[in-house]
Amino acid sequence: MKRISTTNAPAAIGPYSQAYITGGLLFTSGQVPLDPETGAVVGTTIEEQAGQVMKNLGALLEAAGSSYEKTVKTTCFLADMGDFAAFNEVYAGYFTEKPARSCVAVKTLPKNVLCEVELIAEV
Repeated sequence: MKRISTTNAPAAIGPYSQAYITGGLLFTSGQVPLDPETGAVVGTTIEEQAGQVMKNLGALLEAAGSSYEKTVKTTCFLADMGDFAAFNEVYAGYFTEKPARSCVAVKTLPKNVLCEVELIAEV
């Protein structure tokens, strides 16, 4: 296994790693809309927060030598399923190859953000 770490994505806010590569696949931890430099939540709308989440995932994909196009599975967590359509608009701009996906609403996310996404991608 190879641990992936980059300063272009937020540092872990708990006892976990940003991502790992094993068996030719990248597994990321869930990414929330934190600014990698300040650790502050970015944005107040689902569109702003989803955009930052996608940028954070992109930084991990790049650090691992992968890309959005090589993503095979995402798991998306929303604080409010009422944000589903707006979240999809942002998501579709990044995951153009339409990977397999699960999307669920949860009661609360870290730092009370509106969304979190994790992924599995080929490297």
